[in-house]
Amino acid sequence: MLEIQWRKSSKSSNAEGSDCLELAECGGEILLRESDNPDVVVRTTRAKLRAFLGGAKEGEFDDLA
Repeated sequence: MLEIQWRKSSKSSNAEGSDCLELAECGGEILLRESDNPDVVVRTTRAKLRAFLGGAKEGEFDDLA
């Protein structure tokens, strides 16, 4: 079985690290999960993640935070 190396932001908001998203790369896909619900994994591509992060950097989702 392939070991997935999950990464989370240093900006995670609590000591337990349960208020964060974790990301990993596996088999050419980008995987996302919530640290407090690790069994639910969303798969996407680098291009789609890049587009989302670009929108986030430009404030497109600020009204949701």
